[in-house]
Amino acid sequence: QVQLVESGGGLVQAGGSLRLSCAASGSFFSINLMAWYRQAPGKQRELVCYVSSSISTDCTDSVKGRFTISRDNAKNTVYLQTNSLKPEDTAVYYCTADIKRYDMSPLIRYWGQGTQVTVSS
Repeated sequence: QVQLVESGGGLVQAGGSLRLSCAASGSFFSINLMAWYRQAPGKQRELVCYVSSSISTDCTDSVKGRFTISRDNAKNTVYLQTNSLKPEDTAVYYCTADIKRYDMSPLIRYWGQGTQVTVSS
């Protein structure tokens, strides 16, 4: 059983920072892409940032220069450093990991349970 457990959300004032973490646990062969999504009330879920197994990264334009994604392969963990937060960043943030359970198995995308980020003005 593979599980993604997120932490680090909370309430912060505009201009503040939060560091989100997401650790994968359980039995698996490898992790490929890891990413963070978010969903604000009444809006569609959107991709925020991703990091590949080769550590290439990209983020959506609205957070470029403010958010940084990174991963620690030894800990099977992905991080999202969020700086200069704005009220429009308020959302539930979800991490994902594309995981191979076994050497020859297909990649399966797993989702975390979500962590709330609220930015007050």
